[in-house]
Amino acid sequence: MKVTYYGHSCFMVEAMGKKLLFDPFISPNPLASHIKVDEIKPDYILVSHGHEDHLADLVAIAKQSNAMVVGVWEIYVWATKQGLTNVHPMNTGGRKTFDFGTVQLTSAVHSSSFPDGSYAGNPVGFVVETQEGNFYYSGDTALTMDMQLIPKRTTLNFALFPIGSNFTMDAHDASIAADFVLVNKVIGLHYDTFGFIQINHDEAKKTFSSSGKELILLKIGESIDL
Repeated sequence: MKVTYYGHSCFMVEAMGKKLLFDPFISPNPLASHIKVDEIKPDYILVSHGHEDHLADLVAIAKQSNAMVVGVWEIYVWATKQGLTNVHPMNTGGRKTFDFGTVQLTSAVHSSSFPDGSYAGNPVGFVVETQEGNFYYSGDTALTMDMQLIPKRTTLNFALFPIGSNFTMDAHDASIAADFVLVNKVIGLHYDTFGFIQINHDEAKKTFSSSGKELILLKIGESIDL
């Protein structure tokens, strides 16, 4: 599987010939000013929650690509009100088979509201299973014991966790989360974008390496095969 990082918590995974884009927040991010949003053409857009730093470019990218948007019921209702028609509603714990594999929504300990302050449902993470491999994107979350349930059903190849602290887990808690879900490779997300979440990259990597795990910090626009 090919993973491309677009900054903050936005990334693309290419699996089974399909492109899955997660939490599209690119154009408002000054660190991602070199990314051409109008060239991003996913087949699916998965949205973890309603905060602006996770869906700012959702409508524009969905309209230019006709990608299917996947999120909780409240995301579905909001997206359809924005004129999107290719939207699939889910909710926490639900599983759905798509043409690339299956998606299950997991609980995330966070908050969720749309940019206008209205209720956006519960935040979630995603466990994605494909014939090319499986991965877990936790979404914005605190460390939670519920993560230990994931490997009881799914063997993961890697995970993507927020590490910026303040609003989410830090690298220390993300390392524990990696133990909970039984992975040794983690791609870090949700760091450096704002002053609140700036981190020391070397210290974060040492936190993982000290317990035999690898924290991958991609440059914005960089891709990796996992």
